[in-house]
Amino acid sequence: INSSISRTVFDIGKKKKRLKELEKELQNPDLWQDKKRAVKISQEFNHLNQEISSFDDLKKEIEKADSQKEINQLEKRLKRKIKEVFFSGKYDRKEAVLSIYAGAGGQDAQDWTTMLLRMYERYCQIKGFKVDILHQSFGEGGGPEGRIGTKTVTLEIKGLFAYGFLKNESGVHRLVRISPFSSKNLRHTSFALVEVVPRIQDPSQEDINVKSDDLKIDFYRASGPGGQYVNKRETAVRIRHIPTGIVASCQSERSQAQNRKKAMEILYSRLYDFYQKSHQKEMTEVKGKKVSASWGNQIRSYVLHPYKLVKDLRTGVEATGIEKVLDGQIDQFIEAEIRLGD
Repeated sequence: INSSISRTVFDIGKKKKRLKELEKELQNPDLWQDKKRAVKISQEFNHLNQEISSFDDLKKEIEKADSQKEINQLEKRLKRKIKEVFFSGKYDRKEAVLSIYAGAGGQDAQDWTTMLLRMYERYCQIKGFKVDILHQSFGEGGGPEGRIGTKTVTLEIKGLFAYGFLKNESGVHRLVRISPFSSKNLRHTSFALVEVVPRIQDPSQEDINVKSDDLKIDFYRASGPGGQYVNKRETAVRIRHIPTGIVASCQSERSQAQNRKKAMEILYSRLYDFYQKSHQKEMTEVKGKKVSASWGNQIRSYVLHPYKLVKDLRTGVEATGIEKVLDGQIDQFIEAEIRLGD
């Protein structure tokens, strides 16, 4: 426990120093002449104050603990607190928009995209995050079980630090297995691209200016796997930002107006990411450089045949229990990448 505290104290020390700076700014009577800046400073001050207070309270509890059971419980709480300390990025506390795109590999890649979708849904369930599928484009059915894959899918993930935990999942994920779509039981390699951006609800807070003339909005009927369950009304919405070519879609809500609102939020998030990448200094803070979902660009490999192994190519972390990983137990990879980024 003492070593865990010592690793954290330096970060808390920096945060306390920053808190004093913010407190001094808040005492400046001219601050509220710039309302947007004042709101940001107030929010940062409140977040830091809450974080430091909770850490100090936990430290006092540890010092008073006199039984091994109490110490073990407090150590678990401290580990969670240390994770939060690592989340010092501007948007780490925010909710997230996570998208998965099938890459090279045809039906296998579409099936792999569906497997990754389930993995992230299970991970979020374990973490206590709320997940909504905002848009899903289905592939063709096939294979011995008539499995229907996913071409693209976009998730809205709600919960404190959702973006902080998931931001480093951005990149290409590679799967090696015996293809269920191969009549000759051949080994196949599939790729899928994961994109994670912070959920931006108020574009004015991020200086994102979207003109209505720059938008092309289409309405269509949402459908399920294989084109089934087509809605009678055109409630699904697809919005294209003409200057950048960025597209956002939503079909999860019942009304056209609600889907349009959600699609605009996705668009704001992706535009934020796009504009940030134009500044080299902040390029890797959000989701890294744009890569294609193909060989040579993967961040993590999942091998089901001829052996079982998941390996993160950035941190070197490996796991042989691939079934557990695909069932959402990916904390070891996420935590290693968080520490590496720090």
